[in-house]
Amino acid sequence: MTSMGDVFSELIGQERAVEVLRRAVAGNRHAMTHAWLFVGPPGSGRSNAAKAFAAALQCRAGGCGTCEACRTTLSGAHPDVTLLRTEQLSIGVAEVRELVGRANVGPVLGGFQIVVVEDADRITERGADALLKGLEEPSPRTVWLLCAPSADDVIVTIRSRCRQLKLVTPSDEAVTQLLIDRDGVSPALAAYAARASQGHVGRARMLGRSEEARIRRREILALPGRLTSLTACLDAADNLVKASAEEAAQTTTELDAKELAALQEALGVGGRGAKPRNAQAAIRDLEDQQKLRNKRIQRDALDRVLTEFATYYRDVLAVQTAPGVPLVNADLADEIEPLARRSTPEATVRALDAILTARTALEGNVAPLLALEALLVSLSQAART
Repeated sequence: MTSMGDVFSELIGQERAVEVLRRAVAGNRHAMTHAWLFVGPPGSGRSNAAKAFAAALQCRAGGCGTCEACRTTLSGAHPDVTLLRTEQLSIGVAEVRELVGRANVGPVLGGFQIVVVEDADRITERGADALLKGLEEPSPRTVWLLCAPSADDVIVTIRSRCRQLKLVTPSDEAVTQLLIDRDGVSPALAAYAARASQGHVGRARMLGRSEEARIRRREILALPGRLTSLTACLDAADNLVKASAEEAAQTTTELDAKELAALQEALGVGGRGAKPRNAQAAIRDLEDQQKLRNKRIQRDALDRVLTEFATYYRDVLAVQTAPGVPLVNADLADEIEPLARRSTPEATVRALDAILTARTALEGNVAPLLALEALLVSLSQAART
């Protein structure tokens, strides 16, 4: 692993966006504003760009990457940088009001008071109303940095008051080089991870560094060829949902216990000064939030499955309609090409539509098992068309 330079150096493929941010840091009055909205596809580095910008604004050298201001900002320890990262399904009015209150406090170290919201698309309407007041009447040294997949995902009253900065999907070559330079991944494995991740830097890093992740991906991509009966479809759906639930449990079980213990200690549970009714209500509220977080993580895991399926059928369609186009899953060509020959482009498009339908269903709170069963049955039918 080698040093990559200043705070903007890992924003690969984002030269235009970095240029805008550098001008703002340099004090260009036409480039700087108090509210920014970072948008871009998954894996493009929205939150990384926001944190790098925050570090550069706090750094006397404009984002050297090595000073205390840069290091504490990037690690989340800077006293004048607040980072809101949530695993919940939504960001409510109480959280937003707390952020607005924090934003109105003058910076401790004399730079900027910066608030980074990684999932601004999850802010509720009431939360947006509270945020609007902070955006319309900002303190002189306050900067809001909001992140979302697209501007359309953010409530219009919020996005209209922000300067939008669009990030793009980095090229496979850029991601490959990053994995080699930053993570010490071999060139061949880095190229595979970059191609398989389709520009998603975080996913590429996971595939490049984890044999378990590569095995899991291979198991998912083997499923389309095994959907030979209704029973096979239902069993596969059940296994996928159980695996996503196990992943969520592994991620949250220890964290849930720590949060509960901390809350009980703060409430004095078991002590003489405890108020049982208040404690029970607070604990129920925490448990509800933990359930929502668990649900979100499980659905994120299933969404990764859908993404892998989409790359698979994208390759099938490429073989059918554009021979010679490089495959995302080139290592599976021996499986993809026979499926392409015995199916039709129309059937493959239906399979891709079914994947999109499943993603929409999961976002709309349809039971994961029902959504996956319907999807795998559709994929099985498409393979036999």
